[in-house]
Amino acid sequence: MESGTNGASRRDFLKVATGAAGAVVTGVAVAPATAQTPVAKGPATITTSGIAHPVADAPNMKGGIFPKGTVMATGRAIGANDRIILGFIGMGGQGTNGHLRGFVDDGLNRNTKVVAACDPYDAYNVRAADIIKKASDKGGDANPFTTRDYTKILSRKDIDAIMIATPEHWHSQIAIHAMEAGKHVYIEKPLSRYLDEAFQVHDTAVATKRVVQVGSQGCSDVRWHAAAKAIKDGRIGTLVMGQGSYCRNNPKGEWNYEIHEGIGPANFDWNLWLGSAPRRAWTFEGYAKDGDQFARTDSGARFRRYRKYTDYSAGIMGDLMPHKLHPFLIASGNPEYPTRVTALGTNTVHGPGTKHNDREVSDTIQVMAEFPSGWSMLFVGSTVNEQGLQDMIRGDKGTVYFGNGVEVKIERPYAEDYEGGKVETNDASLAKYAPFENIPAHEKNWLDCIRTGNVMTNCNIDLATKVQTIISLAEMSERKGKAISFDPKTRKVTM
Repeated sequence: MESGTNGASRRDFLKVATGAAGAVVTGVAVAPATAQTPVAKGPATITTSGIAHPVADAPNMKGGIFPKGTVMATGRAIGANDRIILGFIGMGGQGTNGHLRGFVDDGLNRNTKVVAACDPYDAYNVRAADIIKKASDKGGDANPFTTRDYTKILSRKDIDAIMIATPEHWHSQIAIHAMEAGKHVYIEKPLSRYLDEAFQVHDTAVATKRVVQVGSQGCSDVRWHAAAKAIKDGRIGTLVMGQGSYCRNNPKGEWNYEIHEGIGPANFDWNLWLGSAPRRAWTFEGYAKDGDQFARTDSGARFRRYRKYTDYSAGIMGDLMPHKLHPFLIASGNPEYPTRVTALGTNTVHGPGTKHNDREVSDTIQVMAEFPSGWSMLFVGSTVNEQGLQDMIRGDKGTVYFGNGVEVKIERPYAEDYEGGKVETNDASLAKYAPFENIPAHEKNWLDCIRTGNVMTNCNIDLATKVQTIISLAEMSERKGKAISFDPKTRKVTM
């Protein structure tokens, strides 16, 4: 018998972990996977640079069943004073500037050490290694390990936790394999590319009891938790509707990042980067400045500007909408799966004098989600107009408004019976949360939970799977032009 498996044998542990990673997919319905449920064979897998992954059914927005990881372990027990050893997978802008630099510079305070980095692009690995080495007296390693193959990082027994900041279509497989290898995981939002993948991550997390944090840092913002307390205390009555938005206006077109000179097969594993996405031959049209040559669809553009293309991203719904959905479900006081979702997306021509659109994803999105308890949520997102909606949650007795603080305004018929005014954010029960969105605070929450064994991080797997269900159903609705219904008990999707 092995420790860390609640008395189960290693064989039983691996059986549960493997079964959990294989949700049954029929049409767009996703059934729960348990140790007792026969797991259907998934789509054919493909092996790229030694890594097996499924072939996604992109038109039907399904990712398929992930193969079992190459390493199976339970991970070590981590005490309150133990240093947590980290490996990073995905060394682009968010992985490097959003997370790596903070971890290595603040490693002494966090009691962490970064020892490895992985990316299919050699230039990113070289940059990461340099950052880690220069901080070897803080939170970096003097001789960091770098590789294109993430399984080599997972095979290292000294690594306790993994930071995943890859493109969306790689999130789930790496997270599953990391948990199967006994690693705790921080997964940049969104949780997954497709809905069936999200449930596989969820079931693996439950089976392995690894600590999962999804990178929606608003979940560590005290305002949403203060609102949840006020709502659970009955200050606005019964929930009616929430509304929020995430709107930008980039004259150069959102996500049109610089395309690097010199990238190619010699220093970049294009087929590995594609992973489960449809196969495409490598093509490259040369260097482009940030915002230039926005209509390109060659491999260089797809790599650097992947959120514009549906093979790898849900666009606004995957990148921006999670920033509001996770906190709003927290603020509701009772995060729920949706029962029905509908979405409308439109595109605006980008660039002076152009007659075509530069992206496959919509640049303006409106999403409505309905929940079992009777309330609904409206989200509006745009990358071509920055005027958003006022963040609020409406009840039948009052409304919660979000700004620099949190305020309750009571409906006129109930002004004598209910108390409005400021919602206190300095309550002792809210002390573990941070003012406003804060990536270091969100990372700290993950580390604290690893040390205490608490799987309920601020953006835990249960919350993240509920949000991913909204995201995925919204994408189905927008692309298929229909309202999509969902049964949380059976995980069945109908339209």
